[in-house]
Amino acid sequence: MFRLAYIVTHPIQYQAPLLRYIATGGEFDLDVFFLSDFSLHVHHEKAFNRTFQWDVPMTEGYSWELLPRWGIGPSNGMLSWWPARSIKQKLKRGNFDAVWVHGWGHIGLRQAIRAAHALALPVLLRGESKPDSQPNRTLRGWLRHAFCHRLFRRVGGYLCIGSLNREFYRGFGVPEEKLFSMPYAVDNEWFRTRSSEATARREAFRKETGLEPGRPVILFAAKFIPVKAPGDLLEAYKQAWSGKRPGVVASPPQAKKDGVKPYLLFVGDGPLRGVLEAQAGALKGSDVRFLGFKNQTELPALYDLCDVFVLPSVHEPWGLVVNEVMNAAKPVIVSDRVGAAPDLVEDGINGFTYQSGDVVALAMKLKKILESPQTEREKMGQRSLERINTWDFTADRDGLLTALSFVYLKRHQGGIAI
Repeated sequence: MFRLAYIVTHPIQYQAPLLRYIATGGEFDLDVFFLSDFSLHVHHEKAFNRTFQWDVPMTEGYSWELLPRWGIGPSNGMLSWWPARSIKQKLKRGNFDAVWVHGWGHIGLRQAIRAAHALALPVLLRGESKPDSQPNRTLRGWLRHAFCHRLFRRVGGYLCIGSLNREFYRGFGVPEEKLFSMPYAVDNEWFRTRSSEATARREAFRKETGLEPGRPVILFAAKFIPVKAPGDLLEAYKQAWSGKRPGVVASPPQAKKDGVKPYLLFVGDGPLRGVLEAQAGALKGSDVRFLGFKNQTELPALYDLCDVFVLPSVHEPWGLVVNEVMNAAKPVIVSDRVGAAPDLVEDGINGFTYQSGDVVALAMKLKKILESPQTEREKMGQRSLERINTWDFTADRDGLLTALSFVYLKRHQGGIAI
């Protein structure tokens, strides 16, 4: 059994079940260290433009503690420039075989990497970065590249969340032997079970939501912020079912009457809410609905309700919401800037990828799915489910175990290979 320290900024709802899975599997003796506990309480998230508390357990099933930060204690927001204290002492006393760090954006995470390296403890790094579209063409890009080069000298193994993340590390000259697959996954069983339970009362839920029977549903579920590009989806919807722009063939005028014209549901909240409602115009409240923020336990019913899910982001390191909705056996449409796209979305098989910002292309993909027979949509959804079945916590555990075995062997053969 490996003795492993995991250091992360704060408890995160989608990571908690993975930590429970790893801690109870018998291969790892896991201690988790948080830099803050703000996400455990009622808190305000600017990107959602609201105050709330997550409704799923985030610290059950594994050993954890808070690392205090100088002068301000643990219960605070993420002041990324504020240092932690006692990291080196905790690692020294813990008798760990390795230290797993999630990301490097917070100064406390960089402190952890430096402390582990000073103690000759192997560092496993798991981050979300993917290659830049224009690397090193700005001063900021050059400085980031130089910083990563220095930081990566202290890392013994890289836990790659997907193919683009692996490509990112390769761009820094990281050898293949140090790259290990630890895919970005969600609790597939939890989402599958709750989506399946929602199927039995789908029509009742549709009625409660105020939707007419028989009309397809397009779903967007994310923060209403510029990088998520919800406005692109709304414009594509308007083009696809109005035909006001060249390149898009409109549905016939009777489409709405016959129940063919789909609904567009926006789930979430954020600073763009007012802009989107204005953009929707007369469609707001009829064809286009804004359902507001939904907590974690409320999402599976919405995933089950939809006919296609869309994530049109202009920047998205991964997009775990794609994993979630695939567990409800639904086709997905994502932009090519979504990190999950190369690994989870196979064009024409379980959904489509389009060039970010190309609203006409998005409109055409929407129509292609929604104007196909329902049996074809269901086949695409089934392929989503089959694909996500292999992108799971078992693969995460296996990847982590392989990486740990590698750095442990290197350490005991005469030093950490870096």
